[in-house]
Amino acid sequence: MGEPNDWTPRKVVLFSGHMIDALGREKPRFPPDKEPVAASAIRAALAELDVGARDLCLCGGACGGDLLFAEAALACGARLELYIPFEEARFLEKSVDFAGGDWRARFLAAIERGVLHVAPSELGPTPEGEDPYERNNRWMLDATLRFGPEKVDFICLWNGEGGDGPGGTRHMMEEVQSRGGRALWLDTTKLWG
Repeated sequence: MGEPNDWTPRKVVLFSGHMIDALGREKPRFPPDKEPVAASAIRAALAELDVGARDLCLCGGACGGDLLFAEAALACGARLELYIPFEEARFLEKSVDFAGGDWRARFLAAIERGVLHVAPSELGPTPEGEDPYERNNRWMLDATLRFGPEKVDFICLWNGEGGDGPGGTRHMMEEVQSRGGRALWLDTTKLWG
């Protein structure tokens, strides 16, 4: 979906959140049975922000929070950009396919209606010593801020803890807060009940 060069969104919404848990995850974080709860909370957050056709939404493309947000953004009529840290095949293997189900089809449906940004293609290889997930977070945040920080809202689906590695939702929350962004935190410790 191309966008005219003169189009400026009314507001920009950035998302980061947990992936669906892999089968047998030792400490559950986003159990697959909580998908409807998360989807409902994300839809409610977008409604609270009054997101619609004049707005731009940005997220990654991982199974779980990212794709639930992408689907909700598209349902609101917003424009969608997805950012991934690896070439598509590697990304699907690491961040989508492990969860099984229809996540791959949902990823493909989202990128068909949105704009997919692939870090190695647009930014070049990840520099030695830099984490690709942290780089992707900063890239998404920079892309969000290109329209001015006053237009930006950040939604995160997060348990408030550190992630399984660098570049997770905690990193994105810290990056947003360091730049004075507004955050709407969907706390999974409360959502899951």
